[in-house]
Amino acid sequence: MGRLHLLPFMVALPEPGLRVKVSVSTHNGTVTHSGLVLPPAAKGHLSIKLDNGYNVSYPGDDLEAWEALDAPHTAPVSDLHAPEEDGTLPRVRLIHTGGTIASKVDYATGAVDAKFEPEEMLDAVPELATIARLDAVKIGNMFSDDIRPQHWNIVAEACAQAFADGCRGVIVAHGTDTLHITSAALNFAFAGDERRPAGPIVMVGSQRSSDRGSSDATENLLAAVHWAAHGPLPTGSAGDAVCVVMHHTQSDGVMAVHSGLAVRKMHSSRRDAFQAVNGQPMATLTLTGHGFETHHFPWYQAALEAENNRPVAQRPTTYEPGVRIAQFIAGPWLHAEQVEAVVSTGVQGVVFQGTGLGHLPIDDTQNDAPENLRLWRVLTRCVNRELPVVVVNQCIHGPVDMNVYSKGRKQQAMGLLGHGISSTPETMVAKLHWVLSQNVDVKKALSANLCGEHRDVLRE
Repeated sequence: MGRLHLLPFMVALPEPGLRVKVSVSTHNGTVTHSGLVLPPAAKGHLSIKLDNGYNVSYPGDDLEAWEALDAPHTAPVSDLHAPEEDGTLPRVRLIHTGGTIASKVDYATGAVDAKFEPEEMLDAVPELATIARLDAVKIGNMFSDDIRPQHWNIVAEACAQAFADGCRGVIVAHGTDTLHITSAALNFAFAGDERRPAGPIVMVGSQRSSDRGSSDATENLLAAVHWAAHGPLPTGSAGDAVCVVMHHTQSDGVMAVHSGLAVRKMHSSRRDAFQAVNGQPMATLTLTGHGFETHHFPWYQAALEAENNRPVAQRPTTYEPGVRIAQFIAGPWLHAEQVEAVVSTGVQGVVFQGTGLGHLPIDDTQNDAPENLRLWRVLTRCVNRELPVVVVNQCIHGPVDMNVYSKGRKQQAMGLLGHGISSTPETMVAKLHWVLSQNVDVKKALSANLCGEHRDVLRE
């Protein structure tokens, strides 16, 4: 234990990286915290990562005393105790890309780093050995905001190789921030051309790192492995070629299995951040004392029972990394010169997140908004140059329906695409990228339901 530091006057705060016990003055009196000192959240502040994983920050003037504590003991990476394999269980491959599920706190800085090795994840959750025979492949250690289309191709090929090696299912450990984008992209890679993967491909992440007391990583990973090992084989037509498994609610015990084409991250930090859009999850997995109990939602049970003749994709289709797609948000700040400037860079597609049912500011009914007419002219020129212009729904839930108002009918007459879609904006951008990569008819492919992206479940 270190020396107690009393602070009758303002003195130097403890350095980042120290483990300390502090007394802090608050409106409710003096409180005591123990944890790791982080780089300050603001100048003159003390920031601490508590032992339960949460961060707190106080002005330095509120610090009454602090005491240095011993650093926590961390077992060396080589000191692993992986359980023995059960040869009767299905083989599942864990493909590691990085993200919070594969992260630890860096005890030098207190920051969360994507550096958890696959073997460490398997060693940390010995219960996985009762569900499947697992092997792990690391193809990256990235936070998901750094993932690009070339990485989708790498992940898709790794999934195909796992099936070629005899795996029954595949887990992709991925950061949550763009997990729903990658899941949509992989769905089109394996099922956009009327095929399906050989087995379940499950994307999984966590909102809180694996070494935090509030982490959701363990239950998410257990449920993902269960679905990959024992879940139904994907139809490929119901948005289930690649699914996402995450917490169903804030509480532990129930995980949701979502279509990778109909899910979105809806909160920055909640454990149930991933929610179905325009429909319901495929299933829930409830953790009991005897393992997981599976409940299929009626729409997905019907899809499993329907006749499905899709062939297995031995190899996925791929994305052209050189494709550039511009995205804009409709509203009072959208101007023609912005669109012109970006289009002049040579993009292959333009996506607008439209308001309401999918509308853009292109009318000047009161003769006081000439900028709207300038935008209409720019979009008309884009269509005349055969540049795909797609309208998606910034409302997230609900369809794009350009038949309801005259504005929408005008947009359709202009040649703008997107009428009738019920997918998330991210799914439609991934679909546009996939369509452009395959050199197929853009208008025809965007309106078609290729692999479950346009499920008719808006009234469920």
